[in-house]
Amino acid sequence: MIRDLYGVFQEFSAAVRMCSSRCFSLADPANGTTFARGKIRHFWRILFCLVCLFITGYLAYTFAFWGNYTDTVDLIVPIIFFFGAVFVLLVCTLSLQTAQDIKRIFVLERENTTDELMGIYNRRFFDRRLQEEFVRSIRYRQPLSLLMVDIDHFKKVNDRWGHQVGDLVLQSFAELTKNCVRESDVVCRYGGEELAIILPHTTPDAAMLLAQRLRCQIEKTEMMTEDLSPDHQAVRVTASLGMSTLILEMENVEDLLRQADMALYHAKQHGRNMAIACQELNDDMRTVSCS
Repeated sequence: MIRDLYGVFQEFSAAVRMCSSRCFSLADPANGTTFARGKIRHFWRILFCLVCLFITGYLAYTFAFWGNYTDTVDLIVPIIFFFGAVFVLLVCTLSLQTAQDIKRIFVLERENTTDELMGIYNRRFFDRRLQEEFVRSIRYRQPLSLLMVDIDHFKKVNDRWGHQVGDLVLQSFAELTKNCVRESDVVCRYGGEELAIILPHTTPDAAMLLAQRLRCQIEKTEMMTEDLSPDHQAVRVTASLGMSTLILEMENVEDLLRQADMALYHAKQHGRNMAIACQELNDDMRTVSCS
């Protein structure tokens, strides 16, 4: 009986581990992973029923053969089996409760760090992550770049097609941006239609190449195709980009953010649809155009 119980429990544990790897993946919002519901819960119900069945069987066995026991020693094995099943039930209950608590914590963390509309990290996560990358880059003397991306004249999109279309454009804009950057880069919604991209281990030249590639990709991509557009006209947008890079003279992360914002403002004031790098606070900027 013990071997049968152990074998069933081992098979169930293996099934739960295999299913957990597929269904309980705690994913990054950047890649869109979600919970697959139902499978693990189904396995837990099966285990609960099996344990209850074992407990019922032990009790029935005890009462059925109660008159055959001639000594207290005869009750040792049934008692061990019974409390063994109770122990397994308690362990499984605690494990299930722990798994549910972990899931709730993850969902709460995901809601606190993810922008619901665009499906990328929000401003709260951006502020914390940028500070961490800033400190790490200073300590280990590694390059760090920051890219600010803002849709040009986004208000016209809302005025012409409505806010629902505007929301779809923002979602396409975020998805396009995620597909253009590396996995190690962190894409966040900074505010409104403006994105902030943290580029760890990225030199100024590499950051500008990425900015230029992203700008050109946004310009030539239909954010909404003709068949989905309300007036059957493809929705296209352009974007302005500002880039800053960590330098030794910077005292805090606000300096890095201020330079990127300054470069973005300069791009918008000088024609939009361009990527500009701000290397120093003295407005030493250079413009890169698309070939």
